Amino acid sequence: MTDPLPTGATIGILGGGQLGRMLSVAAARLGLRCHVFEPGANPPAADVAHAVTTAAYEDEAALRAFAQSVDVITYEFENIPTSALDILEKIKPVRPGRKALRVSQDRLVEKAFLSELGLQTAPFAAVDDAQDLAEAIAEIGLPAILKTRRLGYDGKGQARIMTPDDAEAALADMAGQPAILEGFVDFSHEVSVIAARNEAGDVACFDPGENVHEGGILRTTTVPARLNGAQRTDAVLLAAKILNKLRYVGVMGVELFVTDKGLIVNEIAPRVHNSGHWTQQGCAIDQFEQHIRAVAGWPLGDGTRYADVVMENLIGDDMDRVPDLAKTANAAIHLYGKAEVKPGRKMGHVNRIVT
Repeated sequence: MTDPLPTGATIGILGGGQLGRMLSVAAARLGLRCHVFEPGANPPAADVAHAVTTAAYEDEAALRAFAQSVDVITYEFENIPTSALDILEKIKPVRPGRKALRVSQDRLVEKAFLSELGLQTAPFAAVDDAQDLAEAIAEIGLPAILKTRRLGYDGKGQARIMTPDDAEAALADMAGQPAILEGFVDFSHEVSVIAARNEAGDVACFDPGENVHEGGILRTTTVPARLNGAQRTDAVLLAAKILNKLRYVGVMGVELFVTDKGLIVNEIAPRVHNSGHWTQQGCAIDQFEQHIRAVAGWPLGDGTRYADVVMENLIGDDMDRVPDLAKTANAAIHLYGKAEVKPGRKMGHVNRIVT
């Protein structure tokens, strides 16, 4: 066990997007500083971080200087090059650790890990070529979805296969990348659990939220989710099981399908998660502060929900609605400071307290 970081200590964050921005704000409330490492110029987190390094993840000198300037390192996204982690973890602790990244960076490894834990997942098979795909379809059946094993997010790197005639085009969409075929799951709705674990092994879970996606992008998360008591307990327990197996330190998002046969794990994300933004208005300690507490060696906070909340992502031209949203009662607007509005781009979110 390491001592809790004192006031004035610096947390290094790999990635300068909106999650890094909100982590920086949470750290500042606790008297901690953040140093962001981000390849792109003028990232959202730069507006609120104590320091920013603009350099590629292949820049060894920049990585070393960054690591030497901070007390602990965390990240806001999971697709960090292994070569960068090799350098960083020799200088300062990286939390969450490498195992969580290794598992979550590859969909096939992730599914195998979850299955070995005794958790239910969609049926799956590895696909590297046309023969693999034909054999996977014969085993799993259709409809199914073909996904790249790495680097996919918000519906990218995915192709649906509804009939055998769709297989060739779906494989072409993978552009030669290793893929995984997943069978469709007959589910009523999706929920997610935002869970946290600290170095002492303490685990705290927020209430499950119910998610609605449009075009592969999360549109809304509503709490409380439609779950009975047994489902709610199962969701929290399986999230804790995953965190403990990984000896995880930090916040993780665990997405689940609700089915007649129980909860099926869709995927895990080793970081603060879009579906946990509701905690900013629904809890005294939100997911961002909980993550900072965990990686800084502090006790986990009380994430008890005290309000019903609907979180809505503001995507692309939704920014045109901001003036009206600003007039809405019980609505908290969180904008990410992105200069350019693009279709499908998350520009912010709004949390509505339901009364």
